[in-house]
Amino acid sequence: MDKATKTSIIAKYARKEGDTGSPEVQIAVLSTKIRELTNHLQANPKDFSTQRGLLAMVSRRKSLLAYLARVDHDKYLALTSELGIRRK
Repeated sequence: MDKATKTSIIAKYARKEGDTGSPEVQIAVLSTKIRELTNHLQANPKDFSTQRGLLAMVSRRKSLLAYLARVDHDKYLALTSELGIRRK
């Protein structure tokens, strides 16, 4: 992911100016990285170190989604539908 893409994602999901640590921003950035790594792994199925990193990112996003669902369920529902993340 290049810097311009990441900056635009942060600007879109930030709660206020300079916000990079809110769960919404972290989930959106991780989702973009996950999408890119998934495409990479489809072309390079034997890249096991990238696969391990992808699984770590998916786990981290899952934890952040669980936290957001617990704290603010309405934002959780809006974010998952906007990003196209399946809910359990």
